[in-house]
Amino acid sequence: MARRDTVRREEPFEVLAGFERRSLAHVVGLPEQLDAPGLWRGVGYRVGQRLLASGFDEVVEILPLPQLTPVPGAQPWMLGVANIRGTLLPVVDLRLFLEGERTVMHEGQRVLVVRQPGGNVAVTIDELFGQRSFLEEQQSSHEALAGGRYSGFIDRAYKVGGHAWGVFSLDRLSRTPEFRQAAA
Repeated sequence: MARRDTVRREEPFEVLAGFERRSLAHVVGLPEQLDAPGLWRGVGYRVGQRLLASGFDEVVEILPLPQLTPVPGAQPWMLGVANIRGTLLPVVDLRLFLEGERTVMHEGQRVLVVRQPGGNVAVTIDELFGQRSFLEEQQSSHEALAGGRYSGFIDRAYKVGGHAWGVFSLDRLSRTPEFRQAAA
């Protein structure tokens, strides 16, 4: 009589849970810890001549400029709507809204998707720099960056390598009555 070895077979959920446990056990520290005192991190980008950064919690995702469908009767800064994975998303020219100058569209154009009451909105940026980290001792005056229409959205700045970066509140932007009223 042949002996049958019985091997316990794991359920798929148990296999996945095991992968997760082993993966979390091997997480190494980041070069810059997320909770390091005096460290602020966000997404860096350029609008016009201003270098800006917004908190990770304000940017839902970053996408290439999607195909747009114009909206008749909308403000000039409202470029149109885009179908993103089955959801209609308004797309706004951020530079035109803030500075009165249209963003020059190019092949690598990116939009930041921002959460706002009633649904997300995408805003165009001139250039994406990706993740940026700033230390408390790099904080500088924000007055030069917060002029004009930027004044309600920038309340601090950092100076790094001779360049001033304004911390831009996309949350405040999305709650501004004028921004929310895209009808002409």
